[in-house]
Amino acid sequence: MTTLLQPGRVSPIRKVPAHIERPEYVGKKRPVTGESDVKTPEMIERMRVAGKIAAQALEEVGNNVRPGVTTDELDRIGHEFLIDHGAYPSTLGYKGYPKSLCTSINEVICHGIPDDTVLRDGDIVNVDITAYSGGVHGDTDATYLVGEVDEESRLLVERTREAMMRAIKAVAPGRQLNVVGRVIEAYAKRFGYGVVRDFTGHGIGTSFHSGLMVPHYDDPSLRVELVPGMTFTIEPMLTLGTIDYDIWPDKWTAVTKDRKRTAQFEHTIVVTDTGSEILTLP
Repeated sequence: MTTLLQPGRVSPIRKVPAHIERPEYVGKKRPVTGESDVKTPEMIERMRVAGKIAAQALEEVGNNVRPGVTTDELDRIGHEFLIDHGAYPSTLGYKGYPKSLCTSINEVICHGIPDDTVLRDGDIVNVDITAYSGGVHGDTDATYLVGEVDEESRLLVERTREAMMRAIKAVAPGRQLNVVGRVIEAYAKRFGYGVVRDFTGHGIGTSFHSGLMVPHYDDPSLRVELVPGMTFTIEPMLTLGTIDYDIWPDKWTAVTKDRKRTAQFEHTIVVTDTGSEILTLP
């Protein structure tokens, strides 16, 4: 299909103006976790604002995905958009992560670090961006087609988005959190896709990752009940082959062991009285 990806050269860390509020973990080894899974209406409103900024930033970066552009350039575009809107790029400095978004090309499951790698015609690339604004995070991602992409990859991308949307539609108060994974896995199995297990959705709010885990596979032992005001991400990663992976020496980039392609989509949502609301809409 294409040659295997190799690590590129990572540019210096981008600056954030002093007036932009930083998350507590910047400059520390470990973030603080543990907050209520259920948020106040006031916090949900702030998350709506952060989510909208993240969604607009993702749209801006997505508009620049094309053959010949480097992933570092995509990082610059996302970084500057967030800064211009008074938001901090949540990934920058999170557990030492050096960039303002993640760019995961072809066989990269997640956490690809932007560098001088040039996108080529036929690639697929996931862009994962999070905005920290008003003391809360909004987290979203999407996989983009670069130029003319083969049918197998195009369908993988389309169906991964559909799996996410089906899971979001299944969220409702009184149901168990495992409905998310059950819906995604049942849909993915129809096409023989692998459903990545080790990287999951997560609770989110004042914490980037609050401690709540949201598996994308069917886990009957997960008995957490969905209640109005709960906020978390749904971000399925589907593969054309194995779900086993290797981590690059950078300690972030996860690639499928068989080097087959993988796609991901993500929204931050809140459980409502009747179902759910997506907080990461532009």
